Amino acid sequence: MAGKMDNDNLSQEELPDGWTQCRLGDVGKIITGNTPPKSDPSNYGGNIPWVKPPDLNSDEPITKTKEYLSEKGAKLARIIPKNSVMVACIGNLGKIGIAGCELATNQQINSIIFYDFVLPKYGFYYCHTIKNYLHAMASSTVLKIINKSRFSKIPFVLCPLPEQRLIVHRIETLLDKVKKSKENLDKVLKNMKKFREAVLKKAFSGELTKEWREKQENLESATKLLEKIKEEKLKRYEEEVRKAKLQGRRAPKKPDLNIKPIEDESLEKLPEGWIWVRLGGIAEINPKHPPNIADDLPVSFVPMPYLDEKSWKLKKREIRIYKEVKKGYTHFLEEDILFAKITPCMENGKAAIARGLMNGIGCGTTELHIIRPPQDVPSEYIYYFVHREIFRKKAAENMSGTAGQLRVPVSFIKNVSLPLPPLEEQKEIVHRIEMLFKFADEVETKAEKARKELDKLTQAILKKAFNGELTADFREAVKKWKDLSIEERKKYLVALPEEEREEVLHADEFPIEPAEKILERIKEIKSKGKKEKKIVQTKLDEAFRGDL
Repeated sequence: MAGKMDNDNLSQEELPDGWTQCRLGDVGKIITGNTPPKSDPSNYGGNIPWVKPPDLNSDEPITKTKEYLSEKGAKLARIIPKNSVMVACIGNLGKIGIAGCELATNQQINSIIFYDFVLPKYGFYYCHTIKNYLHAMASSTVLKIINKSRFSKIPFVLCPLPEQRLIVHRIETLLDKVKKSKENLDKVLKNMKKFREAVLKKAFSGELTKEWREKQENLESATKLLEKIKEEKLKRYEEEVRKAKLQGRRAPKKPDLNIKPIEDESLEKLPEGWIWVRLGGIAEINPKHPPNIADDLPVSFVPMPYLDEKSWKLKKREIRIYKEVKKGYTHFLEEDILFAKITPCMENGKAAIARGLMNGIGCGTTELHIIRPPQDVPSEYIYYFVHREIFRKKAAENMSGTAGQLRVPVSFIKNVSLPLPPLEEQKEIVHRIEMLFKFADEVETKAEKARKELDKLTQAILKKAFNGELTADFREAVKKWKDLSIEERKKYLVALPEEEREEVLHADEFPIEPAEKILERIKEIKSKGKKEKKIVQTKLDEAFRGDL
């Protein structure tokens, strides 16, 4: 079946002099793994690594696996030697690994035991370029499969042995730099996470707005804000009572208006003008929708997957008719805060401010706590407060329920202590958080973009390695070896075993055997092996017949 490799499946004419294209089966013995009977537990639990696709995709030689075979199980498996190259050929095609010791694999993996004159590491890096080819030639079933026969026919680019050594050396030198660059970018991303937490810590301790606060005159205290919140609650309650009478409904329950600042010496000292309050004292927790919503009204519906733990926003909203979702789901309105209460969604940071709701009304998963801020408190202020890592850690400590179904109780949300600054300072805090978070977003975007570019660079390095571009200078150096200075020659000695370097350093020629000759030598070895195997089998047959 036709297909294209990442190295463009080079033709013989396009390859450098001394190189050739053959097939994987020409340069190595292909072994398909198997699974010793699971019905016998004694086949497992020993110390012989048993590789499955999830164990692959490691740059390091594999010596440890999630599952091991016993000696009994190993006798039923197909043991492959150290330095065998493993390729996933069922399902997740193209995952690669190299054996760091004797081990076995399951039937999803084809392994290549490369013959002499082909470096295992050269074959390992080459196999990183065949993923696209595997997908192109896979059998067209729901589960993509490359059998042993097809795998053996995959084109393989072979070059002289010294050039293989140099290619491996240069690939590893370059990829080590790529790896270090990725590690640095990962540090940047981790630092941005710490940066956000540091911003939030300073925001809710008053440090973030300390200089701003010192410049303000006649800043209304949080105590006065608390009185306004009480007045708002009472006013809203009276309005609801009035509507209930007009509509002939039962009057709603009177809210608790005995809201006082928390006096607790164990709490962190706050700046002047700030107070500690209970979150449930100033905000409504898990409120219901007003009773007069029309059944045929289109509203927004939000299942848990629509809460994005990365952006902390709603990814999207479904449109449903209200009568379909008014029962058995959580209720919320525009500007309410949605906080996931179940593990692991809560720990992962699933939360959002409900915005862009159809007709300002939303229903969603029952695994949410809804926090409705008072009119005089920005939704963002409470939103950022509950999104802090320290808040989620405390919430996790207070979870209850069975394993896998742990939930944050509503009592925790209601009773958590919230630092309440003056309203104008809340707005300034939100402004500064968003400004600093925007900076963090920009840094992360650049880091993630750079990481993708590094992934492309890895593929570019491999492509240049196996089309000959990476070692073009070496081939030129070999041609004019006699004319090179000792210092120039030293740059290329890594292509030789250590014991040969000194002699070649002072020789007039660089010893190099074309790939075609290598293939001939491999064929001779294989042919000799077959003859010896045939002689042994003949002797065994004669022995059984009694001819000896």
